[in-house]
Amino acid sequence: MKQQFRIDLHMHSTISDGTDSPEEIISHVRDAGITFFALSDHDSLKGCGIIRSLLEKPEAKEEPALRFVNGVEFSCRDELGKYHILGYGYDPEGASISALAQKGHSLRMNKLRARLEFIRSSFGFDFPKEEVDRLFALDNPGKPHIGNLMVKYGYADSKESAIRDYLDQLHLKSEYVRPEEAVSAIIGSGGIPVLAHPFFGSGDQLIVGDEMNERLKRLTGFGLQGVESYYSGFTPKLIKEMLAFAEHYDLYTTAGSDYHGKNKLVVLGDTGLPADEPLPKRLVSFIEELEAGKRVL
Repeated sequence: MKQQFRIDLHMHSTISDGTDSPEEIISHVRDAGITFFALSDHDSLKGCGIIRSLLEKPEAKEEPALRFVNGVEFSCRDELGKYHILGYGYDPEGASISALAQKGHSLRMNKLRARLEFIRSSFGFDFPKEEVDRLFALDNPGKPHIGNLMVKYGYADSKESAIRDYLDQLHLKSEYVRPEEAVSAIIGSGGIPVLAHPFFGSGDQLIVGDEMNERLKRLTGFGLQGVESYYSGFTPKLIKEMLAFAEHYDLYTTAGSDYHGKNKLVVLGDTGLPADEPLPKRLVSFIEELEAGKRVL
């Protein structure tokens, strides 16, 4: 399959920790020349529903026509560390994925309470009640939302320093979604589970070689079906290594930028996928599987 369209299967909206609304995501996707995309908000299916409803309107059927697939990203942890599991092409009415998204949301709200209490008790950082109420009214608030608020009230010079120097000093021992739980819920709702940015663990952790092999062996045992081999933060060497792992474990490959709008220095569509070459065969197989199951809008 020739690369007749530009792909980005990993991006976030204001439904989680991005700064673009779902409506703005569509506009920016068009501006970037992307024609095949997925929204993959953390622990939420809501943004995908909004985008599908907008793209199904008659006035949205303009050229170039956009092809869209449901996405979601679950933050997971087990004895080996942290993982981010992407789910694609799921049925949004599926009971298993809806329940897991609700669980993920509840865990995020618990973390929000713990983080606000931590910076208040440890550093004396407090916010007006109306600001706190706005945080709790968000769909899936995370560290970037608190970090931006700390900058607004002069507690930190930047969102990055707020997270690094203060919020990350709290080591939560709270409950997490386990990777096998995420994989099972995605498959149970007709979706395809994919390991997001596989080489990147917690913080600056880089997972390669035997350690990466051990993780993939474990995750494929749970039913993992793909890896995000092309990613904005990957070097050509890392891409080559992940493609080899995909071949070894017979996994689909995907491509994503992990765009968060102004919350990250990542350009929409920057996936590391070569623009002047045919699409990789395992990415083609992934797209064909989505299309065969009528999971692409």
